[in-house]
Amino acid sequence: MSSAETVANVREVEDSAVTWRDYVTISKTGIVMSNLITTFAGLYLATHYTGTTLVANAWIAFMALLGSALIIAGASALNNFIDRDIDHLMERTKERPTVNGRLTGKQTLTYGLAVSIAGTAALAVASLMAALIGVIGLIIYVVLYTMWTKRTTTLNTIVGSFSGAVPPLIGWAAIDPGLHPYAWSLFLIMFIWQPPHFLALAMRRADEYKAAGIPMLPVVAGFALTKRQIIWYIAALIPVSLLVADFGFIYTAAAVILGGGWLIYGIRGLKTKDDMKWATGMFIYSLNYLTIMFVLMVLVHMF
Repeated sequence: MSSAETVANVREVEDSAVTWRDYVTISKTGIVMSNLITTFAGLYLATHYTGTTLVANAWIAFMALLGSALIIAGASALNNFIDRDIDHLMERTKERPTVNGRLTGKQTLTYGLAVSIAGTAALAVASLMAALIGVIGLIIYVVLYTMWTKRTTTLNTIVGSFSGAVPPLIGWAAIDPGLHPYAWSLFLIMFIWQPPHFLALAMRRADEYKAAGIPMLPVVAGFALTKRQIIWYIAALIPVSLLVADFGFIYTAAAVILGGGWLIYGIRGLKTKDDMKWATGMFIYSLNYLTIMFVLMVLVHMF
């Protein structure tokens, strides 16, 4: 073997070596960061309504955010481990380290379990209730959603919504384990928000889900029914978002305007000729809606 071939082989081995970026990838940091916004909202509002401050609970807040980040990252890694047999069939997942061979199944499973346990421990430092809610969310996402309903029924979106709605509950429980009714209102807002968000994504990726054999609603029932479902969920979200109208006029006005705008955009989709453009717009609107609403919840209590 020539020296050039030897160097080439060494470089190939180095390039294929596992890096921290591979673990970051399967942690789905985008999902982690977006969920930390809602976790923080739960934390901050809990301090406000229990008559304390975030500064006075800095350690608890830190552990709650750290624990939430870790347990969500762990759940995401376990999702990657379970779905590695179908991820190569979807464009958005075919380059995951679990698919291209950069991470083995054992490495992914070990990382997912270790990070999930670490996250649970961190949440337990904040409060046992926060840890309990975190574990429940983890089990729902990994077992009931990823391992079961994702591959068997269109109701997978609803099941996944339960786990996706727990971050603000975790944040609130870290400060107030008794969980004020407002905490459950935040949970409901998150729960109702998720179906239109993920159904819009499913429309955009319908061909990929079909190829992977995943029974998402657009694949099984078509776009027309999916659009109607999206509209009904958005219509339900508007009154649900007003369960916390006590947050003040600015919040209430924003909830009505943003929810109403989303509903109008949704209804327009019934007559659109470009379903993909509409679904993309719905998906982007949903992300902006959630971010604005939860950031605003915090801001109106600061001033």
